[in-house]
Amino acid sequence: MNDIARSGATASTQVVPNNGLAYTVLGRDADSERVLDAVADHFDGVPEGTVDLLVDDLAPLAAREGIGAAVAFAGRLRERFADEANRVLLGCSAECSAELLSRLDALVDADAAATAAVERLSRDDPTTFGYVRRHWAEARRGIEACDRNYPQSKQVHAALADPETTPRTLGATLSGLVTLGALETWGDTVGPTRYDLTAYRPDRTRAIGAALEADGVEE
Repeated sequence: MNDIARSGATASTQVVPNNGLAYTVLGRDADSERVLDAVADHFDGVPEGTVDLLVDDLAPLAAREGIGAAVAFAGRLRERFADEANRVLLGCSAECSAELLSRLDALVDADAAATAAVERLSRDDPTTFGYVRRHWAEARRGIEACDRNYPQSKQVHAALADPETTPRTLGATLSGLVTLGALETWGDTVGPTRYDLTAYRPDRTRAIGAALEADGVEE
């Protein structure tokens, strides 16, 4: 972010020749979604893994909108561009509070914990790991589309439009997400497993998805 971007200037995009730098001036009142969309425009048509994404200072956002908003923005940025960017780098100036630094560290630690859990599942239960790696995104869509609190896998599956999974393969994927700490089962039953969607952890699921897409995790 630069001084022009902090002003009320009209949105415009500038490219610095020969330096590989492009920036968009959005103005002081731009919300997080507008910033994310502007970043996405810069990635349009660019080969994956060829561009570093840098936030030079999250302190002004934290001061203006609160620490929670700054951490949430950092998480959205990492989630949305993890696949496209070579690296997503988060900066914080000397004005950053200890709480902001601690919560940003926790965000990175959560990613590391998810990666460790994924690697452990790959080692201990490669069959379930394979289902999770192939179908985690569809499982997430099903969970978020399902209007039941304690559904069976077939009921989560029914909430999907044009699914690639079957109820059985989706069930195996949901079971893997339970093992990975993104979801819980509900109660003790002799019938089909029911999943506790009130305990669903979307942030953990996003971190798992990023870990599954990482080059270091082999099926």
